[in-house]
Amino acid sequence: MPRPIVNRTPFGVHDRTDVDLWTLDSGTGVRAEILTYGGILHGLTVPDTDGSTASVVRSLATLDDYTGRNPFFGALIGRFANRIAHGRFTLDGTTHHIPANDRGHALHGGPEGFHTRIWQATADAGEGAATLRLTLHSPDGDMGFPGALDVTVTYTLDTTGTLAVDYAATTGRPTVLNLTNHAYFDLTATGDVLGHTLQVDADTYLPVDGDGIPQGPAADVHRTPFDLTAPRTIGERIALPDEQLRMAGGFDHCWIVRDPGPGPGPHSALRRAARLTAPDAARILEVWTTEPGIQVYTANQLDGTLADPAGLRHARHSAICLETQHLPDSPNRPDYPSTELRPGEVARSRTEFRFPHLAPDPA
Repeated sequence: MPRPIVNRTPFGVHDRTDVDLWTLDSGTGVRAEILTYGGILHGLTVPDTDGSTASVVRSLATLDDYTGRNPFFGALIGRFANRIAHGRFTLDGTTHHIPANDRGHALHGGPEGFHTRIWQATADAGEGAATLRLTLHSPDGDMGFPGALDVTVTYTLDTTGTLAVDYAATTGRPTVLNLTNHAYFDLTATGDVLGHTLQVDADTYLPVDGDGIPQGPAADVHRTPFDLTAPRTIGERIALPDEQLRMAGGFDHCWIVRDPGPGPGPHSALRRAARLTAPDAARILEVWTTEPGIQVYTANQLDGTLADPAGLRHARHSAICLETQHLPDSPNRPDYPSTELRPGEVARSRTEFRFPHLAPDPA
């Protein structure tokens, strides 16, 4: 039986610190490449139904491209994924200010969020999986957030080809937290996802204003372009006449994943959030998560300025992000699931990227 393996190679130097590229190889055809800079998922090679391999996530060519201005390619996002309105929130009577980096609001933890940090890494490979454990200490006051935070993110690639991402964090004083991964998916590796079909297991989503801030309570998706309860072609869907789509230039919205029902805690059960299918169904991706929401972003702001290692330009709608997370602006929305983390607690979540087309045919 194939045995997973792990290896490490140098990728460059940033601020006089070495950056490594870790490769997790399932031994069965799927391979994940992860950088210690930003915890970036640099590559995710997946065979199609004919056995041809390609990376299904978009990447950048060099470390300088990643450390320069770019839209969070493949990165781990923290302390707070998505937007905090006006970069401020109040916790236990104290107002905290996060540097605004998106139209007057704080996006993805601020300009020096976790996507800009070099994470500490340890790796292991056993009979069933290859694992990379990344750790980061974020001091009290980092980007304006209260509490010294210790974060562990573990990438695990098993022999079925599933890539799991486990998040865990503790704090020294009350804070807020919302972690995710910002991979850009393209199952054809051609730089165009408009022909992909997408299904999202959600009956409601959050309409937003022109700055991407939620307008209020969740809205019903039915009879709107946001109804992805059955598979829909992305290009056809985002071309529909709709003010929400017009303002964002496509999808850049959070869907509320269906509650799995009774369990040990709210939103604690792993359940499917989305299913993405290539035009010829040669590759299929399912996203499973314990998180209450999933932000779907159709790369509306990519403009061809950046390119991958082969020179393929990252153009508008060339990829899609499926970011499992808590809801945007939650610290200012008491009616949303809480993102508060307090001393003595451990924040945990899990997301799995599964590829059902790799499953063996039933006998």
